[in-house]
Amino acid sequence: MRRRDKAKRVHQILNELYPSPPVPLLHDDPFTLLIAVLLSAQCTDKKVNEVTPALFGAAPDPASMLSLGQEKILTYIRPLGLAPTKARNIEALSRRLLEEHGGVVPASFEALEALPGVGHKTASVVMAQAFGVPAFPVDTHIHRLAARWGLSRGRSVEETERDLKALFPRASWNDLHLQIIYFGRERCPARGHDPSACPICAWAGSPVKKRHDVGDKRAPQVDAPDVTS
Repeated sequence: MRRRDKAKRVHQILNELYPSPPVPLLHDDPFTLLIAVLLSAQCTDKKVNEVTPALFGAAPDPASMLSLGQEKILTYIRPLGLAPTKARNIEALSRRLLEEHGGVVPASFEALEALPGVGHKTASVVMAQAFGVPAFPVDTHIHRLAARWGLSRGRSVEETERDLKALFPRASWNDLHLQIIYFGRERCPARGHDPSACPICAWAGSPVKKRHDVGDKRAPQVDAPDVTS
Protein backbone atom coordinates (compact mmCIF):
# COMPACT_ATOMS: atom_id res chain seq x y z
CA MET A 1 0.00 0.00 0.00
CA ARG A 2 1.29 3.47 -0.87
CA ARG A 3 2.14 5.71 2.06
CA ARG A 4 -0.49 8.28 1.13
CA ASP A 5 -3.22 5.62 0.91
CA LYS A 6 -2.06 4.16 4.19
CA ALA A 7 -2.13 7.60 5.82
CA LYS A 8 -5.68 8.17 4.60
CA ARG A 9 -6.88 4.91 6.14
CA VAL A 10 -5.01 5.60 9.41
CA HIS A 11 -6.66 9.02 9.52
CA GLN A 12 -10.14 7.53 9.06
CA ILE A 13 -9.62 5.01 11.87
CA LEU A 14 -8.27 7.64 14.27
CA ASN A 15 -11.18 9.96 13.51
CA GLU A 16 -13.59 7.16 14.35
CA LEU A 17 -11.82 6.28 17.60
CA TYR A 18 -11.04 9.83 18.77
CA PRO A 19 -13.42 12.28 17.05
CA SER A 20 -12.72 15.13 19.50
CA PRO A 21 -9.42 14.46 21.29
CA PRO A 22 -8.92 16.67 24.36
CA VAL A 23 -5.60 18.22 25.32
CA PRO A 24 -4.33 15.84 28.03
CA LEU A 25 -2.62 18.56 30.09
CA LEU A 26 -4.77 20.58 32.50
CA HIS A 27 -4.72 24.29 31.65
CA ASP A 28 -6.92 27.37 31.55
CA ASP A 29 -5.24 29.63 28.98
CA PRO A 30 -2.14 29.94 26.77
CA PHE A 31 0.15 30.72 29.72
CA THR A 32 -0.86 27.73 31.83
CA LEU A 33 -0.72 25.50 28.75
CA LEU A 34 2.80 26.74 27.99
CA ILE A 35 3.93 25.99 31.54
CA ALA A 36 2.25 22.57 31.57
CA VAL A 37 3.89 21.55 28.29
CA LEU A 38 7.28 22.76 29.52
CA LEU A 39 6.81 20.67 32.67
CA SER A 40 5.89 17.58 30.63
CA ALA A 41 9.38 17.19 29.16
CA GLN A 42 10.68 13.74 30.20
CA CYS A 43 7.63 13.35 32.42
CA THR A 44 4.13 11.90 32.04
CA ASP A 45 1.10 14.12 31.54
CA LYS A 46 -0.54 12.37 34.49
CA LYS A 47 2.29 13.40 36.80
CA VAL A 48 2.22 16.98 35.51
CA ASN A 49 -1.54 17.16 36.12
CA GLU A 50 -0.94 16.19 39.73
CA VAL A 51 1.17 19.26 40.46
CA THR A 52 -0.16 22.01 38.21
CA PRO A 53 -3.51 22.72 39.95
CA ALA A 54 -1.70 23.92 43.06
CA LEU A 55 0.95 25.76 41.06
CA PHE A 56 -1.60 27.55 38.88
CA GLY A 57 -3.77 28.28 41.90
CA ALA A 58 -0.85 30.17 43.40
CA ALA A 59 0.46 31.68 40.15
CA PRO A 60 -1.97 31.71 37.20
CA ASP A 61 -0.14 34.38 35.18
CA PRO A 62 3.42 35.55 34.42
CA ALA A 63 3.41 38.34 37.04
CA SER A 64 2.34 36.10 39.91
CA MET A 65 4.67 33.31 38.71
CA LEU A 66 7.62 35.71 38.73
CA SER A 67 6.63 36.94 42.19
CA LEU A 68 6.51 33.35 43.38
CA GLY A 69 10.19 32.96 42.49
CA GLN A 70 12.32 29.99 41.48
CA GLU A 71 12.62 28.38 44.92
CA LYS A 72 8.89 28.51 45.62
CA ILE A 73 8.08 27.24 42.11
CA LEU A 74 10.40 24.32 42.82
CA THR A 75 8.41 23.34 45.90
CA TYR A 76 5.33 22.86 43.72
CA ILE A 77 7.03 20.90 40.92
CA ARG A 78 9.66 18.94 42.86
CA PRO A 79 8.03 15.53 42.10
CA LEU A 80 8.71 16.06 38.38
CA GLY A 81 11.90 15.15 36.55
CA LEU A 82 14.45 17.93 36.04
CA ALA A 83 12.49 20.08 38.49
CA PRO A 84 15.30 22.54 39.39
CA THR A 85 15.98 23.33 35.73
CA LYS A 86 12.28 23.65 34.98
CA ALA A 87 11.77 25.99 37.95
CA ARG A 88 14.61 28.19 36.75
CA ASN A 89 13.22 28.26 33.21
CA ILE A 90 9.67 29.04 34.39
CA GLU A 91 10.90 32.03 36.38
CA ALA A 92 13.04 33.27 33.46
CA LEU A 93 10.22 32.63 30.98
CA SER A 94 7.75 34.60 33.10
CA ARG A 95 10.16 37.52 33.33
CA ARG A 96 10.71 37.47 29.56
CA LEU A 97 6.96 37.46 28.89
CA LEU A 98 6.50 40.51 31.10
CA GLU A 99 9.49 42.42 29.77
CA GLU A 100 9.14 41.64 26.07
CA HIS A 101 5.50 40.64 25.47
CA GLY A 102 3.43 42.60 27.95
CA GLY A 103 2.70 39.48 29.99
CA VAL A 104 1.00 37.81 27.03
CA VAL A 105 2.08 34.51 25.47
CA PRO A 106 3.08 35.33 21.87
CA ALA A 107 1.31 33.53 19.03
CA SER A 108 4.55 33.03 17.09
CA PHE A 109 6.79 30.00 16.69
CA GLU A 110 9.88 32.20 16.62
CA ALA A 111 8.94 34.17 19.74
CA LEU A 112 7.93 31.06 21.68
CA GLU A 113 11.11 29.17 20.80
CA ALA A 114 13.14 32.15 22.03
CA LEU A 115 11.71 31.72 25.54
CA PRO A 116 13.78 29.86 28.18
CA GLY A 117 13.10 26.11 28.20
CA VAL A 118 10.82 26.21 25.15
CA GLY A 119 11.77 24.02 22.19
CA HIS A 120 10.06 23.39 18.87
CA LYS A 121 7.71 20.70 20.17
CA THR A 122 6.52 22.84 23.08
CA ALA A 123 6.01 25.81 20.78
CA SER A 124 4.10 23.61 18.34
CA VAL A 125 1.72 22.36 21.04
CA VAL A 126 0.99 25.91 22.20
CA MET A 127 0.50 27.22 18.66
CA ALA A 128 -1.82 24.32 17.83
CA GLN A 129 -3.86 24.03 21.00
CA ALA A 130 -3.88 27.61 22.31
CA PHE A 131 -3.99 29.54 19.04
CA GLY A 132 -5.39 27.06 16.52
CA VAL A 133 -2.42 27.36 14.17
CA PRO A 134 -1.80 24.10 12.25
CA ALA A 135 1.21 22.31 13.73
CA PHE A 136 2.30 18.70 14.15
CA PRO A 137 4.15 18.29 17.45
CA VAL A 138 5.97 14.94 17.41
CA ASP A 139 6.61 13.16 20.70
CA THR A 140 8.00 9.67 21.27
CA HIS A 141 4.57 8.03 20.74
CA ILE A 142 4.15 9.66 17.34
CA HIS A 143 7.76 9.02 16.36
CA ARG A 144 7.57 5.29 17.04
CA LEU A 145 4.09 4.79 15.56
CA ALA A 146 4.98 6.63 12.36
CA ALA A 147 7.83 4.15 11.99
CA ARG A 148 5.75 1.15 13.11
CA TRP A 149 3.09 1.97 10.53
CA GLY A 150 5.57 2.66 7.74
CA LEU A 151 4.60 6.32 7.44
CA SER A 152 8.10 7.63 8.08
CA ARG A 153 11.69 6.42 8.14
CA GLY A 154 12.72 9.53 10.04
CA ARG A 155 15.70 9.07 12.33
CA SER A 156 14.71 12.15 14.32
CA VAL A 157 11.47 13.78 15.41
CA GLU A 158 12.18 16.60 12.97
CA GLU A 159 12.31 14.18 10.03
CA THR A 160 9.17 12.40 11.23
CA GLU A 161 7.34 15.72 11.56
CA ARG A 162 8.30 16.61 7.99
CA ASP A 163 7.09 13.25 6.65
CA LEU A 164 3.75 13.36 8.48
CA LYS A 165 3.04 16.93 7.42
CA ALA A 166 3.51 15.83 3.82
CA LEU A 167 1.08 12.91 4.21
CA PHE A 168 -1.84 14.41 6.12
CA PRO A 169 -4.06 17.42 5.32
CA ARG A 170 -2.90 20.58 7.08
CA ALA A 171 -6.34 21.12 8.62
CA SER A 172 -6.07 17.76 10.42
CA TRP A 173 -2.69 18.24 12.08
CA ASN A 174 -3.84 19.70 15.40
CA ASP A 175 -6.29 16.88 16.15
CA LEU A 176 -4.20 14.19 14.53
CA HIS A 177 -1.15 14.57 16.73
CA LEU A 178 -3.43 14.14 19.78
CA GLN A 179 -5.23 11.18 18.20
CA ILE A 180 -1.95 9.35 17.57
CA ILE A 181 -0.78 10.03 21.13
CA TYR A 182 -3.99 8.62 22.62
CA PHE A 183 -3.87 5.63 20.29
CA GLY A 184 -0.26 4.92 21.26
CA ARG A 185 -1.02 5.08 24.96
CA GLU A 186 -4.26 3.10 24.92
CA ARG A 187 -3.98 0.65 22.02
CA CYS A 188 -0.45 0.50 20.62
CA PRO A 189 2.17 0.39 23.40
CA ALA A 190 5.88 -0.01 22.80
CA ARG A 191 6.10 -3.33 24.67
CA GLY A 192 3.79 -6.33 24.92
CA HIS A 193 1.83 -5.31 21.86
CA ASP A 194 -0.08 -7.83 19.71
CA PRO A 195 -0.07 -6.34 16.18
CA SER A 196 -2.68 -8.81 14.95
CA ALA A 197 -5.22 -7.41 17.44
CA CYS A 198 -4.44 -3.77 16.66
CA PRO A 199 -6.87 -1.92 14.36
CA ILE A 200 -3.95 -0.26 12.57
CA CYS A 201 -0.88 -2.48 13.04
CA ALA A 202 -2.82 -5.51 11.78
CA TRP A 203 -2.66 -4.13 8.25
CA ALA A 204 -0.18 -1.23 8.39
CA GLY A 205 2.72 -2.89 10.21
CA SER A 206 6.10 -2.11 8.67
CA PRO A 207 9.52 -3.75 8.93
CA VAL A 208 10.75 -0.28 9.93
CA LYS A 209 9.25 -0.88 13.37
CA LYS A 210 11.92 -3.42 14.23
CA ARG A 211 14.55 -0.71 14.23
CA HIS A 212 12.58 1.65 16.46
CA ASP A 213 10.39 -0.44 18.73
CA VAL A 214 12.73 -2.65 20.76
CA GLY A 215 11.93 -1.27 24.17
CA ASP A 216 11.74 2.16 22.51
CA LYS A 217 15.46 2.44 23.27
CA ARG A 218 16.07 4.36 20.07
CA ALA A 219 13.15 6.74 20.50
CA PRO A 220 14.52 10.22 21.25
CA GLN A 221 13.70 12.32 24.25
CA VAL A 222 12.02 15.48 23.03
CA ASP A 223 12.04 19.03 24.33
CA ALA A 224 14.23 18.52 27.37
CA PRO A 225 14.49 21.92 29.08
CA ASP A 226 17.37 24.10 27.97
CA VAL A 227 19.84 23.78 30.82
CA THR A 228 21.78 26.79 29.57
CA SER A 229 18.89 29.23 29.93
